[in-house]
Amino acid sequence: MGASTGGARGGYQRRNARRRSSAGVISEINVTPLVDVMLVLLIVFMVAAPLMTVGVPIDLPKTDAKPLNSQVEPLSVSIKPDGSIFLMEEPMTMELLAQKLQVLYGVDPEKEIRVRGDLAASYGPIAEVLGAISSAGFKKIGLETLPGGGSTAVAPAPQLPTPEGQN
Repeated sequence: MGASTGGARGGYQRRNARRRSSAGVISEINVTPLVDVMLVLLIVFMVAAPLMTVGVPIDLPKTDAKPLNSQVEPLSVSIKPDGSIFLMEEPMTMELLAQKLQVLYGVDPEKEIRVRGDLAASYGPIAEVLGAISSAGFKKIGLETLPGGGSTAVAPAPQLPTPEGQN
């Protein structure tokens, strides 16, 4: 014969006590889904960040200059080898570029502008773009290059033909 040690209600009190404590509101936050979402976002931004650079494909010259640390994204003017001009990724004519630069100067006169001239582009269009930027009023103008690969050796000057009879 089995007898209960806690009296007639002893067993029932323990069961009810367990039910009451487990039926309460859970006040803890489960952070596992939050961590999962944050990791997915991190991966998405890591993949997308290299694609967010200026989309005009330009073969930039390489120099030994140190990279500039800029806190804000500068405006970018690109010149392709055929002389076509792009403000950020939008194709421009020289006249339209001058107009847009004057409007942009009115909005933010301290904005930095970087000129991205292709290695094979002639100096004429690059000089015209630099002149348009300067005449619009911008003071922070830079030429964008790739780091490394610049040579410090000076190429010899080409020999000009001399007229006969002169030394």
